[in-house]
Amino acid sequence: MLKIVLYIILLPLSIYSLQSLNIEKILKLDKQLQARTLILLLSISLTYLSANFIYDFLINTRIM
Repeated sequence: MLKIVLYIILLPLSIYSLQSLNIEKILKLDKQLQARTLILLLSISLTYLSANFIYDFLINTRIM
């Protein structure tokens, strides 16, 4: 249950933070949809890694 809450909290945060990278400028100008898809996939990956790190940290330090 805690992991789901972490996912829900961290997903918008990671999307918000990755939007500052402006990946559209790096990729071709006519590939806007693919750039947004890349941002979405990167944010899901970042959310997964962050949530697992926080969860494991809480479990290993026995805060939970």
